[in-house]
Amino acid sequence: MVDLIRAACLTHYAETARSVGLDPARMLKSVGLPPCLTDPDIRIPGGGVRRLLEASATAAEIDDFGLRLAERGGFSNLGPVALIARDQPTVGAAMEAIGQYMHIHNESLRQRIERHGDSVAIIPELLLGRPVPARQAVELAVGVTYRILSAFLGPEWRPLDVHFTYPVPRNRQTYRRFFKCNVSFGAEFDGIICADIDMDRPMAAADPSIARYAQRYIETVAARSPTFDGKVRELIATLLPKGHCSVERVAQHLGCDARTVQRRLADSGKSFSGIVDDQRAELVVRLIEEKDRSLSAVAELLGFSAQSALARWFRDRFDCSITEWRSNPRRRAMDRITR
Repeated sequence: MVDLIRAACLTHYAETARSVGLDPARMLKSVGLPPCLTDPDIRIPGGGVRRLLEASATAAEIDDFGLRLAERGGFSNLGPVALIARDQPTVGAAMEAIGQYMHIHNESLRQRIERHGDSVAIIPELLLGRPVPARQAVELAVGVTYRILSAFLGPEWRPLDVHFTYPVPRNRQTYRRFFKCNVSFGAEFDGIICADIDMDRPMAAADPSIARYAQRYIETVAARSPTFDGKVRELIATLLPKGHCSVERVAQHLGCDARTVQRRLADSGKSFSGIVDDQRAELVVRLIEEKDRSLSAVAELLGFSAQSALARWFRDRFDCSITEWRSNPRRRAMDRITR
């Protein structure tokens, strides 16, 4: 199963790539990632992201591309995970919450917290199942962890040490500037060591009542289907209103080709067109209630070639015309009940 990552992890990729003389669009295309990543919540293949980071470091002839990307990002890039972390009572509780729900942001990333006497090691781990080049992805994960801790503990906070398992880079300047502490290479793990007392610091703006709402919300997000057809359905629901939904585009987000998508859906008794049809049915009843939205615009949003194609599909699906549906409040009410 392909692992997926929220596109938010590449929020600052384009500007980082340009800063080291790279063409971001060309680099994205070279690893098969979608060319436009303006929606931070849409998910993209983790393997493609890791290949992109490694290819960018190689093309720019630098060892620290992942760290440069982390330098421009921060806590907000975690999206739903940030919601539950920010209202925990202590920094330690916030980091535990991030570790518990990190898979929502990045399916291949986990976070361990190990306590050793008066120090704590926070260790982001990539769970890849097989050895692949991932130095830049590790740097990005450790760098983002540092940015999160800095956001919680203040700009004057410093870790005790930062560890990387790989060899000493050609240039340590970025590492010294970024972490502002000793950075050890060739270590036993990749992660950040800080004082145990840091974990007991209260979160500045914690609100327990908001934390309870955030808990319920993030558990709903975490309950998304882990199956292949569930991931396809999620992508279709995201791409369809943007007018960019096709089996080829969905395959690109899943890191495979269109034939693989069709075959794997068939294996589970589903079809791409059937899932698209169900998603259109869910969307259309909301869109046509907006009287100021033209039917031609609705047709375009749902991927129909013309308004007439939308009209034929709607009658086949709902056994009435759009006009009849709009004028029948009871039909609309029953439709909401049965969905």
